[in-house]
Amino acid sequence: MSIPQSFLHELLARTDIVEVVGRYVQLKKGGANFMGLCPFHGEKSPSFSVSPAKQFYHCFGCGVNGNAISFLMEHNGIGFVEAVKDLAQQIGMAVPDDRAEPVNREQERQAREQRTALTDLLSQVAKAYQRQLKISQRAVNYLKGRGLTGEIALRFGLGYAPAGWRGLASLVPDYADPHLVEAGLVISKQADVANNGVHGSALDSEHPSGTAHPDDANEKRYDRFRDRIMFPIRNVKGECIGFGGRVLDQGEPKYLNSPETPVFSKGHELYGLYEARADIRTHGYALVTEGYMDVVALAQHGFGQAVATLGTACTPEHVQKLFRFTESVIFSFDGDGAGRRAAAKAMVAALPHAQDTRSIRFLFLPTEHDPDSFIREQGHDAFANCVRSAMPLSTYLMEVAAEGCELQTVEGRARMAAKAKPLWSALPEGALKHQLLGELAQRIQLQANDLFDLWSTARPSGSAPALNESEKDNFSDSYKTNKYKRESRFLKQEYLPKNGTHHVRHTGLEGSSRSAWTPRPAPRIQHTRMAQVTRILLTQPNAWSAITAEDLDLLSQAQEPYGPLLTWLEHQWHEHGPQPWAVIQQTLAEQPFAGFANQLVSGARVLERADAEQAYADALVELRDALTRTHIDHLGALASQAAAEAAHNPDAIRQWQEWEARRKALLKDLQGPSPL
Repeated sequence: MSIPQSFLHELLARTDIVEVVGRYVQLKKGGANFMGLCPFHGEKSPSFSVSPAKQFYHCFGCGVNGNAISFLMEHNGIGFVEAVKDLAQQIGMAVPDDRAEPVNREQERQAREQRTALTDLLSQVAKAYQRQLKISQRAVNYLKGRGLTGEIALRFGLGYAPAGWRGLASLVPDYADPHLVEAGLVISKQADVANNGVHGSALDSEHPSGTAHPDDANEKRYDRFRDRIMFPIRNVKGECIGFGGRVLDQGEPKYLNSPETPVFSKGHELYGLYEARADIRTHGYALVTEGYMDVVALAQHGFGQAVATLGTACTPEHVQKLFRFTESVIFSFDGDGAGRRAAAKAMVAALPHAQDTRSIRFLFLPTEHDPDSFIREQGHDAFANCVRSAMPLSTYLMEVAAEGCELQTVEGRARMAAKAKPLWSALPEGALKHQLLGELAQRIQLQANDLFDLWSTARPSGSAPALNESEKDNFSDSYKTNKYKRESRFLKQEYLPKNGTHHVRHTGLEGSSRSAWTPRPAPRIQHTRMAQVTRILLTQPNAWSAITAEDLDLLSQAQEPYGPLLTWLEHQWHEHGPQPWAVIQQTLAEQPFAGFANQLVSGARVLERADAEQAYADALVELRDALTRTHIDHLGALASQAAAEAAHNPDAIRQWQEWEARRKALLKDLQGPSPL
């Protein structure tokens, strides 16, 4: 979706940030500004300031700041487009889309209206279930028997679905409302026939009281949830989007979830995340469990940062959503076979998100316990000790790879290598991945370089064959030192640290300026390819979707200020999705490279074009051309350096062959003159 910047400016101009923030934070007037407790970190005295004049918020405790859009993104853990839509809806503005056809816009409008109708209905039913809980002594006694208090039941909005096939009919104005079926609250036998080709439902035999199914031929609808403790499922904005129901006595299924609906997808939602947001930020980590009662019981005993998957394995979408709120996630599973299998699936989902700045750990309880039973029996301190001793991701990955492998035999170690390869390959580039390569190689009893070669992809087509001894001798000094002078100068200018030290490796150059650096006066902008690439990525945020892992590795190693700026910008895109320059500019304000970025954008030709769609298409072509030529120069410099080392390092010959083949392949792909 492409949102015009003119609309964003108007949206922010018409928004009262005090009103927006005030919905989530209790604010009090303090001079020209409003003050309150920061929602992004735990504090006892207010340090969170909201300026109505500047339409800006800032916390003097943790340093977070931004405008109304960024507040909704950070507080609700949502993407940029969703935050814009949410804010626009609050003030009665319709979000335009430069690329949307009129038919698509009408479909989007109808979808928004449907979502609103369903969430409103689900919220009404949730309140009705809460009222039913108060008058059902049997349900109250059940919760008290599980050690829950009225306070914790109120926090999570627990309720009770009465027994009987149509108990909901007395709780809603119109039991024939089709939205009841769309929301997953009511089952229609006719709908089952149409959708599944069968009559009735698996739930027909589930009723715990043993009441027979109504045999009236005119009976077409009945409640999905009957005689169950009800757990409302809320999205990060606090809207009720579904339910989980647990039987009070014996019965199957023990837990019953809402089906997939237009507002609920169990692969994307986490139970308790809305209630846990503040505790996650306060404690610094999220605790992922498998059940509703785990979350509620842990919150009862002081672990309010717990969430749960909704009857499904942990998905990459779950992990990505959690990392919007914290940099540390702990998965807590039962110690039995099922818990171990669930943990392995969670690990696979988490691997692509395991950046070096993040922590992912695994907590395994004794086989006879789940988090609910363990904390009720052993108490807070015992569970806290388990949390502190949770297994790091690296250790668990090694354990999973080695499972079922007889490491005392060659065959067993080979099996471990085969099992470990897809796990290791799923990790993002970084220190963790490189260190794990060495650890795995040690367990498999191979050299790290040999294991890497074993796991590497096949050599590109057209790569040079291995040189024989005479050819190595004829590998002339003039070829080694003269062919890539231009590329070497380019590499030194934009990629090497100023002290010139570096180390060759397969993925590029180490020793670059990715660490913290002190701000300097903004340098004069030169018309280089790196400036060209950075300007496009700043002004066309959707272009990040075209950046490959190879591109990112190259960009992140660039000389300052390019490398730190691009690394920061990629992190913003990964966490918040595409953001227009107006939002990026405000978020950049506290960064040391803010002045440099502003200078780059001030000369951006793409911003002067009237046709935004054509500007974006042109920017992608320009971006890919610049990146390809940058890769060619980079590979040429690496090949030149490998050639210079070939006389005393046989491995350098192979490196030269690979880099030279890749460089020629990119040259062949290039069409048209360089835009520089």
